[in-house]
Formats: sequence, structure tokens, C-alpha cells
Amino acid sequence: MTTPRIQSVLKAFSMLKSFQSPDEWLTSCELSRRANLPEASGYRLILTLEQIGAVIRGPRGRYRPGMLLVSLSHNVAIGDLLRGASADITTELAHRFDLTVHLGLLEGNMVTYIAKVCTATSLSLHTRLGSQLEAYCSGLGKVLLAALPQDQLDSFIMEGDLVALTPYTITDRARLRAELTKVRMMGYALDDREIRADMRCIAVPIRDSEGRTVAAMSATDHAERMVAARQDRVRDALLDAAAALERKVFPTCPAAKPPGPMQSHGLDHLARTAH
Repeated sequence: MTTPRIQSVLKAFSMLKSFQSPDEWLTSCELSRRANLPEASGYRLILTLEQIGAVIRGPRGRYRPGMLLVSLSHNVAIGDLLRGASADITTELAHRFDLTVHLGLLEGNMVTYIAKVCTATSLSLHTRLGSQLEAYCSGLGKVLLAALPQDQLDSFIMEGDLVALTPYTITDRARLRAELTKVRMMGYALDDREIRADMRCIAVPIRDSEGRTVAAMSATDHAERMVAARQDRVRDALLDAAAALERKVFPTCPAAKPPGPMQSHGLDHLARTAH
């Protein structure tokens, strides 16, 4: 049974999540309706949130997110959070399949590595935390690009340089667009020898509590070992690992998310300042 005190905390966070942008001004009644709360209890909660600085009161009795939330979000870097929470999950996955496992974020149209786990016998990769790679030809990048809003994706495809790193790299813009549409529908991506001719990689999204892709997790192996049957097993294990990580970092996520259409990349509006 959830105690009344815990219920109050849940209701307070429902109120805070009702803001759709950091500069939106809403009345207590509007916030209560969005949070599906009675107006009287919503009003009491908003007064408490104002007292602690989680919201500020402006003209005509309207409220917006306050400096407490901004200061808290500055102390939370999503990359550090995911790296710490994923360590046991990615280590188990890497050793179970003898793979190299990465986590990555999309930053400036490039993929930034935020975590890496490998075994003594997995494919040797010269990747390190904080380094970047091209997004259009990597499994991580395809997952993250596929989750972009359409206008941002169009800009990336039309303006980016698509250089062939191997004979298998997709450099045709129409083919890349079709590939990312396929990734969006399937819920995972494959780098089929596109960065290195001796390597195949599978990647899946990491989604927040609103279903938005905020990062990606990949598993990389020797191309000759990553045959179709092994790809299926690794993909399913990756999806399970991603779901486990989501439950740790975003505890309001569903217990599991089957492959499906991916929503826009990005954190909740109050956490975007973490980078």
C-alpha cells in the first residue's frame, strides 16, 4: 500500500511534470487539470512547491518552474547517470555474448560515447569515453538519428557529408532516409560493416519515462560471428538490457518496451540543462 506521504510526493511530481516548457506560465487550476488532481489539493501542493522554490508565482496568479529545479538539473549529467546505472547490466551482457557494449548520446550530430564494456576476447575497438563518431554509419547513430524530429532529421540528411568508410557504408541520401525510417519502425538498428568491414553492430534506444529516446546501447562483434541467428539473440538481449536500464534510471517506465516507433530524441525539458 502506498502511504499518504508517498502519494503526496507522487502528486507533487505530477504537478511539476504538467509544465510543457520551462517558460510556460500556468494557473493552479490548469496545473491541477493536467495532473488529474482536484483543484483544492492541487492548490495546496502548488503553495508548498512555491515555498521550496520548485515553482515561482508570476502575474495573475500563474506559475512556472523555479530555480530549485534548474539547480538540481545542473547537478545531474545524463551521461554520468546512465554510465553508473548501466555498469552491471552492460558487463553481464558483454560477458554473456563475448561482445563490446557501448552507450552513446547524440551531441552536435555526432555520437558521443558515454560507456564502454568489453571482454579480453571481444573485437578490439579503439573507442574511449568522451570520443565521438559519425552518426550516419553507426548503429548507435542510426538509433539516435531515427528518433530526431523530422525537421532536424531532414537538416542532418541534406547538410551532412556522407563519406564512405567501407564499401558497405550508406552514402546515398535517399537510402539513408529509408534506412532510418526502417530503424524507427523496427526499434533497433544494424551497422552492417559500415564503419569497419570486419565488424557488425546492433543498437537499441534508451527511452525516458515519456518514451523519448535519450541515448542508445549497442553490441559489437566480428562480422563473421554476427550471423543472422546471433543477431536475433543479441538484439533481444539488448532490448532486455535497455529495458532494465530504463527501469533503474526512469522508474516510471513500463516494465518492458517492445520494438516500435521511436519518439523524438531529448530529455524532459527540465533536465536539458544537465549537459
